[in-house]
Amino acid sequence: MNAPIASEPRLTSLSHGGGCGCKIAPGVLTGLLRGTAMLPVPEALLVGIETSDDAAVYRLNDDQALVATTDFFMPIVDDPLDFGRIAATNAISDVYAMGATPIMALSLVGMPINTLSSDTIARILEGGAMACRDAGIPIAGGHTIDSVEAIYGLVAMGLVDPAHVKRNAGARPGDLLILGKPLGVGVMSAALKKEALDAEGYAQMIAATTRLNTPGPDLARLPGVHAMTDVTGFGLAGHMLEMARGSNCELRLNWKAVPLLPGARALASSGFVTGASGRNWASYGEDVSLPDGFADVDRALLSDPQTSGGLLVSCAAQSADSVLAIFRDHGFADAAVIAEAHEGAGRLTVT
Repeated sequence: MNAPIASEPRLTSLSHGGGCGCKIAPGVLTGLLRGTAMLPVPEALLVGIETSDDAAVYRLNDDQALVATTDFFMPIVDDPLDFGRIAATNAISDVYAMGATPIMALSLVGMPINTLSSDTIARILEGGAMACRDAGIPIAGGHTIDSVEAIYGLVAMGLVDPAHVKRNAGARPGDLLILGKPLGVGVMSAALKKEALDAEGYAQMIAATTRLNTPGPDLARLPGVHAMTDVTGFGLAGHMLEMARGSNCELRLNWKAVPLLPGARALASSGFVTGASGRNWASYGEDVSLPDGFADVDRALLSDPQTSGGLLVSCAAQSADSVLAIFRDHGFADAAVIAEAHEGAGRLTVT
């Protein structure tokens, strides 16, 4: 990792919470959005806010729908190039999670211009441009403000055949759930902020958070795939609950099958847990059934906020091998079957 310019503060010291750990807790957010449900919804809006999905989807014609989303946050790392890459990768992920192919992005930039040098800010934007180039899309514009905290992200847009849109609501009893990336980004970011993450751990974190979720469109075209989302700031438990509620089913998670970033559990055991993890659990823990003796460290990892996390796919059992093959073809070696869907009413049960 590159050190910040000597005369400048560490990027993470400028943020009260980094990456997707900045998200407003699910319970609070639900209350804030209550009034928006009364707004008129055009027939062409295929996906809106009704199930807290990853992006909005608007039908353009019989063969095309526009997918639009936005995501931005404060620094999760100190290296400006890496911060830009992570933030942009995370924003584009929501397009992939709907099964769409990205087409362009707009930058959202808020920077403390009297605190950070123009070189540092330029490197953040360069990192975002790198991620967009990897996704094959242009940054076609954006907006900038002078901000107390450093903020960067994208408006990301894509196209998808309406028949292939994949929502976070659609899991069916009997489905298997497959997770594309290992957990632990929040724990590692907490350790990094306290200068307790070694170079190998940092490299693992960057590799995970800058890997684009490119399997999304291929997965969406697979007939056996019924639902899809990406795991981000609400943690694995939070995003599984969104899928369970939207699908009106119970999801049963095999915790031992969940892939973790190397060293993440040890760091969590040493106390490197984000405040967002606790806020997440306070918001939805009553809807999660844990087995007797489930360790506090495992509960922290279950609600650990992921930045640029993996795709979570619900598919027919007979399609699981095909889903795993698509993940492998795109370089996601850690993808694993972690759960199954059952008849139920919007709950998560951990075994």
